[in-house]
Amino acid sequence: MDGNADTVAMKKPLKALTIAEEIEALTDPSFMTSLARGLAVIRAFSDQRRSLTIAQISHRTGIPRAAVRRCLHTLRQLGYVDADANNFSLKPKILTLGYSYLSSTPLTVSAQPCLNGISRTLNESCSLAVFDDTEILYVARSATSRIMSVALNTGSRLPAYCTSLGRVLLAHFSEDALADYFARVELKAFTDKTVVSERGVRDILERVRHNGYALVEEELEIGLRSIAVPVRGASGNVIAALNIGAQATRVGAKRMREEFLPVLQRGAQELSVLLP
Repeated sequence: MDGNADTVAMKKPLKALTIAEEIEALTDPSFMTSLARGLAVIRAFSDQRRSLTIAQISHRTGIPRAAVRRCLHTLRQLGYVDADANNFSLKPKILTLGYSYLSSTPLTVSAQPCLNGISRTLNESCSLAVFDDTEILYVARSATSRIMSVALNTGSRLPAYCTSLGRVLLAHFSEDALADYFARVELKAFTDKTVVSERGVRDILERVRHNGYALVEEELEIGLRSIAVPVRGASGNVIAALNIGAQATRVGAKRMREEFLPVLQRGAQELSVLLP
Protein backbone atom coordinates (compact mmCIF):
# COMPACT_ATOMS: atom_id res chain seq x y z
CA MET A 1 0.00 0.00 0.00
CA ASP A 2 1.38 3.44 -0.82
CA GLY A 3 2.02 6.26 1.63
CA ASN A 4 -1.22 8.10 0.95
CA ALA A 5 -3.25 4.97 1.52
CA ASP A 6 -1.37 4.32 4.76
CA THR A 7 -2.16 7.85 5.92
CA VAL A 8 -5.85 7.36 5.18
CA ALA A 9 -5.83 4.01 6.97
CA MET A 10 -4.24 5.56 10.07
CA LYS A 11 -7.07 8.09 10.27
CA LYS A 12 -9.66 5.35 10.67
CA PRO A 13 -11.04 4.92 14.18
CA LEU A 14 -9.72 1.92 16.07
CA LYS A 15 -13.25 1.07 17.15
CA ALA A 16 -16.45 1.87 15.27
CA LEU A 17 -18.90 4.02 17.17
CA THR A 18 -22.15 2.46 18.30
CA ILE A 19 -25.38 4.03 17.12
CA ALA A 20 -25.85 5.49 20.59
CA GLU A 21 -22.37 7.03 20.58
CA GLU A 22 -23.00 8.59 17.17
CA ILE A 23 -26.25 10.09 18.46
CA GLU A 24 -24.66 11.44 21.63
CA ALA A 25 -21.76 12.93 19.64
CA LEU A 26 -24.11 15.30 17.83
CA THR A 27 -24.13 18.73 19.48
CA ASP A 28 -26.78 20.51 17.39
CA PRO A 29 -29.17 22.11 19.95
CA SER A 30 -32.11 21.45 17.63
CA PHE A 31 -31.31 17.71 17.41
CA MET A 32 -33.91 15.47 19.12
CA THR A 33 -32.03 12.64 20.81
CA SER A 34 -35.23 10.84 21.80
CA LEU A 35 -36.45 10.73 18.19
CA ALA A 36 -33.06 9.49 16.99
CA ARG A 37 -33.13 6.74 19.60
CA GLY A 38 -36.62 5.69 18.55
CA LEU A 39 -35.55 5.38 14.92
CA ALA A 40 -32.46 3.42 15.97
CA VAL A 41 -34.66 0.98 17.88
CA ILE A 42 -36.81 0.45 14.76
CA ARG A 43 -33.72 -0.19 12.62
CA ALA A 44 -32.48 -2.82 15.08
CA PHE A 45 -35.02 -5.28 13.70
CA SER A 46 -34.05 -7.28 10.60
CA ASP A 47 -34.93 -10.33 8.49
CA GLN A 48 -32.72 -12.44 10.74
CA ARG A 49 -34.05 -11.06 14.03
CA ARG A 50 -37.71 -10.14 13.67
CA SER A 51 -38.30 -10.55 17.40
CA LEU A 52 -35.98 -8.92 19.93
CA THR A 53 -35.77 -8.37 23.68
CA ILE A 54 -34.92 -5.06 25.29
CA ALA A 55 -31.47 -6.40 26.15
CA GLN A 56 -30.82 -7.48 22.55
CA ILE A 57 -31.86 -4.09 21.16
CA SER A 58 -29.70 -2.34 23.73
CA HIS A 59 -26.73 -4.49 22.73
CA ARG A 60 -27.29 -3.85 19.02
CA THR A 61 -27.65 -0.08 19.34
CA GLY A 62 -25.66 0.79 22.44
CA ILE A 63 -28.71 2.62 23.80
CA PRO A 64 -29.31 2.07 27.56
CA ARG A 65 -32.01 -0.46 28.39
CA ALA A 66 -34.16 2.10 30.17
CA ALA A 67 -34.20 4.31 27.06
CA VAL A 68 -34.94 1.30 24.83
CA ARG A 69 -37.84 0.39 27.12
CA ARG A 70 -39.32 3.89 26.80
CA CYS A 71 -38.92 3.86 23.01
CA LEU A 72 -40.65 0.50 22.74
CA HIS A 73 -43.45 1.59 25.04
CA THR A 74 -44.06 4.68 22.88
CA LEU A 75 -43.92 2.71 19.63
CA ARG A 76 -46.30 0.13 21.06
CA GLN A 77 -48.77 2.80 22.16
CA LEU A 78 -48.69 4.25 18.64
CA GLY A 79 -49.27 0.84 17.02
CA TYR A 80 -45.85 0.35 15.43
CA VAL A 81 -44.60 -2.42 17.76
CA ASP A 82 -46.15 -5.50 19.33
CA ALA A 83 -45.01 -7.47 22.37
CA ASP A 84 -45.21 -11.12 23.40
CA ALA A 85 -43.92 -11.39 26.96
CA ASN A 86 -40.38 -9.93 26.73
CA ASN A 87 -40.10 -10.22 22.96
CA PHE A 88 -40.91 -7.26 20.75
CA SER A 89 -41.63 -7.19 17.01
CA LEU A 90 -42.66 -4.63 14.42
CA LYS A 91 -46.29 -4.38 13.33
CA PRO A 92 -47.49 -3.80 9.73
CA LYS A 93 -48.20 -0.14 10.52
CA ILE A 94 -44.43 0.45 10.38
CA LEU A 95 -44.72 0.20 6.58
CA THR A 96 -46.48 3.56 6.51
CA LEU A 97 -43.18 5.23 7.43
CA GLY A 98 -41.63 4.17 4.16
CA TYR A 99 -44.66 4.17 1.90
CA SER A 100 -44.70 7.93 1.48
CA TYR A 101 -41.17 7.83 0.09
CA LEU A 102 -41.84 4.90 -2.23
CA SER A 103 -45.08 6.35 -3.57
CA SER A 104 -43.84 9.91 -4.07
CA THR A 105 -40.31 9.41 -5.45
CA PRO A 106 -40.18 9.42 -9.27
CA LEU A 107 -37.38 6.83 -9.25
CA THR A 108 -39.34 4.18 -7.38
CA VAL A 109 -42.63 4.94 -9.12
CA SER A 110 -41.01 4.61 -12.56
CA ALA A 111 -38.72 1.70 -11.78
CA GLN A 112 -40.94 -1.32 -11.17
CA PRO A 113 -42.28 -1.82 -14.73
CA CYS A 114 -38.74 -1.42 -16.04
CA LEU A 115 -37.32 -3.94 -13.56
CA ASN A 116 -40.11 -6.39 -14.33
CA GLY A 117 -39.31 -6.12 -18.04
CA ILE A 118 -35.60 -6.75 -17.49
CA SER A 119 -36.35 -9.69 -15.21
CA ARG A 120 -38.67 -11.26 -17.77
CA THR A 121 -36.16 -10.77 -20.59
CA LEU A 122 -33.23 -12.34 -18.75
CA ASN A 123 -35.19 -14.62 -16.40
CA GLU A 124 -33.07 -13.37 -13.50
CA SER A 125 -33.65 -11.14 -10.48
CA CYS A 126 -33.24 -7.41 -11.07
CA SER A 127 -32.74 -4.71 -8.43
CA LEU A 128 -32.49 -0.94 -8.10
CA ALA A 129 -30.61 0.65 -5.20
CA VAL A 130 -29.44 4.00 -3.90
CA PHE A 131 -26.61 4.87 -1.52
CA ASP A 132 -27.53 5.51 2.13
CA ASP A 133 -24.96 6.21 4.84
CA THR A 134 -22.31 3.53 4.10
CA GLU A 135 -24.62 0.96 2.52
CA ILE A 136 -26.83 0.40 -0.48
CA LEU A 137 -30.58 0.54 0.06
CA TYR A 138 -32.86 -1.46 -2.23
CA VAL A 139 -35.71 0.76 -3.46
CA ALA A 140 -37.19 -1.61 -6.07
CA ARG A 141 -36.76 -5.27 -6.94
CA SER A 142 -38.14 -7.86 -9.33
CA ALA A 143 -37.16 -11.36 -8.21
CA THR A 144 -37.50 -14.57 -10.18
CA SER A 145 -35.96 -16.76 -7.51
CA ARG A 146 -34.00 -16.52 -4.28
CA ILE A 147 -30.30 -16.68 -5.07
CA MET A 148 -28.88 -15.50 -1.73
CA SER A 149 -29.05 -17.06 1.72
CA VAL A 150 -30.56 -13.76 2.92
CA ALA A 151 -33.85 -12.69 1.34
CA LEU A 152 -33.63 -9.35 -0.47
CA ASN A 153 -36.64 -7.05 -0.66
CA THR A 154 -37.38 -3.37 -0.98
CA GLY A 155 -35.77 -1.78 2.07
CA SER A 156 -32.99 -4.35 2.36
CA ARG A 157 -29.47 -3.06 2.91
CA LEU A 158 -26.07 -4.44 1.92
CA PRO A 159 -22.47 -3.19 2.14
CA ALA A 160 -21.42 -1.01 -0.78
CA TYR A 161 -17.74 -1.97 -1.21
CA CYS A 162 -18.33 -5.62 -2.17
CA THR A 163 -21.56 -5.40 -4.21
CA SER A 164 -21.99 -4.49 -7.86
CA LEU A 165 -24.67 -1.91 -7.02
CA GLY A 166 -22.48 -0.32 -4.36
CA ARG A 167 -19.37 -0.18 -6.53
CA VAL A 168 -21.23 1.55 -9.34
CA LEU A 169 -22.42 4.20 -6.89
CA LEU A 170 -19.05 4.59 -5.13
CA ALA A 171 -17.24 4.86 -8.46
CA HIS A 172 -18.98 8.18 -9.10
CA PHE A 173 -18.26 9.73 -5.70
CA SER A 174 -16.05 12.79 -5.44
CA GLU A 175 -12.65 12.22 -3.83
CA ASP A 176 -13.78 13.93 -0.63
CA ALA A 177 -16.94 11.82 -0.42
CA LEU A 178 -14.97 8.65 -1.10
CA ALA A 179 -12.39 9.50 1.57
CA ASP A 180 -15.21 10.08 4.06
CA TYR A 181 -16.75 6.73 3.13
CA PHE A 182 -13.54 4.79 3.71
CA ALA A 183 -12.99 6.61 7.01
CA ARG A 184 -16.37 5.39 8.29
CA VAL A 185 -16.72 1.89 6.85
CA GLU A 186 -15.23 -1.36 8.10
CA LEU A 187 -13.98 -3.47 5.19
CA LYS A 188 -14.58 -7.06 6.23
CA ALA A 189 -14.49 -10.30 4.26
CA PHE A 190 -17.74 -12.10 3.51
CA THR A 191 -16.01 -14.78 1.43
CA ASP A 192 -12.38 -15.64 0.64
CA LYS A 193 -12.80 -13.58 -2.55
CA THR A 194 -13.86 -10.30 -0.89
CA VAL A 195 -11.48 -7.41 -1.54
CA VAL A 196 -10.92 -5.78 1.85
CA SER A 197 -8.03 -3.38 1.28
CA GLU A 198 -8.84 0.26 0.61
CA ARG A 199 -6.27 0.40 -2.17
CA GLY A 200 -7.77 -2.69 -3.79
CA VAL A 201 -11.31 -1.32 -3.66
CA ARG A 202 -10.15 2.06 -5.01
CA ASP A 203 -8.44 0.34 -7.95
CA ILE A 204 -11.65 -1.56 -8.70
CA LEU A 205 -13.72 1.63 -8.52
CA GLU A 206 -11.40 3.28 -11.03
CA ARG A 207 -12.02 0.42 -13.48
CA VAL A 208 -15.77 0.58 -12.84
CA ARG A 209 -15.75 4.30 -13.61
CA HIS A 210 -13.82 3.67 -16.84
CA ASN A 211 -15.86 0.64 -17.99
CA GLY A 212 -19.28 1.99 -17.04
CA TYR A 213 -20.33 -1.14 -15.14
CA ALA A 214 -19.36 -3.31 -12.16
CA LEU A 215 -19.08 -7.10 -12.18
CA VAL A 216 -18.73 -8.79 -8.80
CA GLU A 217 -17.95 -12.48 -8.51
CA GLU A 218 -18.72 -14.23 -5.23
CA GLU A 219 -17.38 -11.45 -2.99
CA LEU A 220 -20.58 -11.04 -1.01
CA GLU A 221 -21.68 -14.66 -1.04
CA ILE A 222 -20.24 -17.80 -2.60
CA GLY A 223 -22.27 -18.80 -5.65
CA LEU A 224 -23.50 -15.27 -6.40
CA ARG A 225 -22.39 -13.26 -9.44
CA SER A 226 -23.85 -9.84 -10.26
CA ILE A 227 -23.45 -6.99 -12.70
CA ALA A 228 -24.62 -3.39 -12.30
CA VAL A 229 -24.80 -0.13 -14.24
CA PRO A 230 -25.41 3.48 -13.13
CA VAL A 231 -28.75 5.26 -13.47
CA ARG A 232 -28.41 8.98 -14.14
CA GLY A 233 -30.85 11.82 -13.63
CA ALA A 234 -31.51 14.65 -16.06
CA SER A 235 -28.44 16.51 -14.73
CA GLY A 236 -26.21 13.57 -15.62
CA ASN A 237 -25.43 12.75 -12.00
CA VAL A 238 -25.59 9.11 -10.91
CA ILE A 239 -28.53 8.77 -8.53
CA ALA A 240 -29.01 4.99 -8.42
CA ALA A 241 -27.69 1.67 -9.70
CA LEU A 242 -29.42 -1.16 -11.53
CA ASN A 243 -28.25 -4.76 -11.40
CA ILE A 244 -28.86 -8.39 -12.23
CA GLY A 245 -27.84 -11.16 -9.84
CA ALA A 246 -27.51 -14.81 -10.81
CA GLN A 247 -26.04 -18.09 -9.64
CA ALA A 248 -22.37 -18.21 -10.59
CA THR A 249 -22.55 -21.89 -11.57
CA ARG A 250 -25.31 -21.15 -14.07
CA VAL A 251 -24.32 -17.77 -15.52
CA GLY A 252 -20.70 -17.03 -16.40
CA ALA A 253 -18.97 -13.66 -16.44
CA LYS A 254 -18.75 -13.64 -20.24
CA ARG A 255 -22.49 -14.14 -20.61
CA MET A 256 -23.13 -11.35 -18.12
CA ARG A 257 -21.02 -8.92 -20.12
CA GLU A 258 -22.29 -9.95 -23.55
CA GLU A 259 -25.97 -10.70 -22.85
CA PHE A 260 -26.96 -9.10 -19.57
CA LEU A 261 -25.03 -5.81 -19.75
CA PRO A 262 -26.76 -4.43 -22.90
CA VAL A 263 -30.19 -5.16 -21.40
CA LEU A 264 -29.24 -3.40 -18.17
CA GLN A 265 -27.85 -0.41 -20.05
CA ARG A 266 -31.08 -0.05 -22.02
CA GLY A 267 -33.05 -0.29 -18.77
CA ALA A 268 -30.91 2.38 -17.13
CA GLN A 269 -31.44 4.66 -20.12
CA GLU A 270 -35.18 4.07 -19.96
CA LEU A 271 -35.22 5.05 -16.30
CA SER A 272 -33.07 8.12 -16.94
CA VAL A 273 -35.55 9.43 -19.51
CA LEU A 274 -38.38 9.11 -16.99
CA LEU A 275 -36.55 10.92 -14.19
CA PRO A 276 -36.59 14.69 -13.65
